[in-house]
Amino acid sequence: MAKTSLPRRLLHWIGRALIIFVVGSVLWVAIYRFVPPPITITMLANAVDGRGITKDWMSLDRMDRSMARAAIAAEDGNFCTHHGFDFNAIQKALQSNMEGERRIRGGSTISQQTAKNAFLWQNGGYLRKALEAWFTVLIELLWSKHRIMEVYLNIAETGIGTYGANAGAMRYFHHDASHLNAVEAARIAAILPLPKKRGAVAPTGFTRRYGDRIQRRIAIVQRSGYDGCLR
Repeated sequence: MAKTSLPRRLLHWIGRALIIFVVGSVLWVAIYRFVPPPITITMLANAVDGRGITKDWMSLDRMDRSMARAAIAAEDGNFCTHHGFDFNAIQKALQSNMEGERRIRGGSTISQQTAKNAFLWQNGGYLRKALEAWFTVLIELLWSKHRIMEVYLNIAETGIGTYGANAGAMRYFHHDASHLNAVEAARIAAILPLPKKRGAVAPTGFTRRYGDRIQRRIAIVQRSGYDGCLR
């Protein structure tokens, strides 16, 4: 019996690995449609660094509506209408960064950020970006927008070792996320891009100005129905 050539064996194993990855990732995403992610790679990395893990899951329906509206106002105005990727926002971010603006802009949607936070790691690179795109497609296919926002607001880092809007609300304002007002929700949303460097209590400088802008946008989100997919 003739032996299988090395290239053919490699292709065989690569094919099997791809099938396992696809099936495994689909099952993983399907499980998280119903089960809160128990832990993430980001949480584990911070725990190894000695920062601990503080989190307290709260359903999106129990959170004050201002928190989801603040996230949309700050991170993804087209959240309810895109299918995971906002190509206009990506183009604007690329153009802004190429023109050398002082603050680097990102074009990631809430769906992309949820995919990254739930299934991947924080550092960049082409591999992570490719995987992020894959998981973004999966959560958009298998989850509702309501679920995507719910997971996002429960696992996003809101301070050193603190994860989720509810844990952030208790850390900064000493009450849970069901009692957030628009000012508090805007301040939590303002620190999401840099949770280790920004504070929601008595913010100053850019963080304060950014939080004020988000607060004003919350009313626009509500009035214009940009959060309609969450109702």
